[in-house]
Amino acid sequence: MEWSISNNNKKITVINGGHFSDLEGFYEEISELFMNDEDWKVGTLDGFDDILYGVNSDITWKDSQKSKEDLGFELTKEFYENKIRQGKPFNVKLIQQKLDDLMDGKGQTLFEILVEIIESHRNITLILD
Repeated sequence: MEWSISNNNKKITVINGGHFSDLEGFYEEISELFMNDEDWKVGTLDGFDDILYGVNSDITWKDSQKSKEDLGFELTKEFYENKIRQGKPFNVKLIQQKLDDLMDGKGQTLFEILVEIIESHRNITLILD
């Protein structure tokens, strides 16, 4: 776990893209950084969003370019295809639309979704490093 102090005395948490190369690895990294005292781990995008409500630090994403590639088009395509294959409880029609958008170059990658989730929390400043 990496912490440092910024100029405004707000803690900075470092997500290290060198520690993972897929979504499960990202969840592991996040669980270690933000959930050491909890008996559950992050395992979904909604779960990741939920824990950020309790985060009182800014976030620096080291090796974000590596993560952007790792959590890019191919992994996102696989992510959606797996959910479609699983079916319930997933909304297959919605996920198919997201996959179609991705294939048409209009959809978000997992990396972009994760960045958007972090940036939706106004109390957190995200620095991509």
